[in-house]
Amino acid sequence: MKIIAIIPARGGSKRIRGKNVMSIGGAPLVAHSIRHCLAARQVDETYVTSDDEAILKLTAEMGATPVVRPLELAGDTCTSESALMHVLDWRREQGLPDPDYLVFLQATSPVRRLDDIDRAIDTLRKQGADSLFSATINKALIWASNDGQLTPINYNFHQRRREQDMAIQYRENGSIYVLRPSVLRENNNRLGGKMTVYEMDTLSSFQIDEPIDVEICDFILRRPEFRFRPRWPKKIGLLAFDFDGVMTDNAAWVDQEGVESVRCWRSDGLGISRLRKLGVPMLILSTEANKVVAARAAKLKIECIQDVPDKAKALREICQSRNIPLEEVIFVGNDTNDLPALSIAGLPVAVGDSHPDVLRIAGLILRERGGHGAVRELCDLLADHLEK
Repeated sequence: MKIIAIIPARGGSKRIRGKNVMSIGGAPLVAHSIRHCLAARQVDETYVTSDDEAILKLTAEMGATPVVRPLELAGDTCTSESALMHVLDWRREQGLPDPDYLVFLQATSPVRRLDDIDRAIDTLRKQGADSLFSATINKALIWASNDGQLTPINYNFHQRRREQDMAIQYRENGSIYVLRPSVLRENNNRLGGKMTVYEMDTLSSFQIDEPIDVEICDFILRRPEFRFRPRWPKKIGLLAFDFDGVMTDNAAWVDQEGVESVRCWRSDGLGISRLRKLGVPMLILSTEANKVVAARAAKLKIECIQDVPDKAKALREICQSRNIPLEEVIFVGNDTNDLPALSIAGLPVAVGDSHPDVLRIAGLILRERGGHGAVRELCDLLADHLEK
């Protein structure tokens, strides 16, 4: 059984410029759909078709396959079906036959639970269907307006029924489609043959169409039930923290004598204490050579290594001297100078307000900002994992 996923993501957007790469819920919009596909146990290959270099670059960095979409298939009036067909034909040119099933995700629908794709595939196969669409139950009373004349669509206003007495109706939410490629090739449509539905809840059915939708989806994606469960290293050899922007809010107070003070999150200490009791080795790795860093490390009772111009080099040397494989390392950063160290760690972690380049490579994006509880959040997540 071969299943591939395709995510069309154009660079152009008139209502919300650059929406597919704008940060929503702590990551670029298209990154959410890519991650959902990569996390799905039944999806063998993930493709993103785009005319935008930034999207194609992000796709490759995340481990999916970028496909350059021709400009004639990237206009405002071009259908998603044409983009899907282009990827199937492109695969054939590479000598790859059509898969058994195709999963089609719309990048503008970023809110899914991690098992939604697999459950949708299971639903289609169990029903023996040829195509499937995701939807939420519709309980709204719908009216149409034709030349100023209002007409009820799904109920009789003379005999108004209670919601629980109405027949089940579905509102297609545009999040997940699963289909046999033959449906697309024969009908030039994502739906055809025997059709079935995969039901999703209301929160999972919001899309990015208008600017206000960005705020709504950002709020939903930061809820615990939509958090990505990280792939923790099998063994935790080392948990390393950057300092500025991770343990602080990246701001500094400087007095007339040039003495710096920083703002830290008091409850971080409780989280670190919890991990210490579980035997997790921890240290702070900082570019700065500042007494305030050493003082905070002493307060937290963890090792501190300062004045490190190259964190990746330092991290390698530390791991070599202590016989710790890099795949057993968790590194927490927030800015571009952390990228080399993040890229070699087994699990790169980004605080919620990290630089976009850091968010793109993070295996775990925390909800909280640096200096505002991000360290505590990570400690609790890791402790919960270790205590299972």
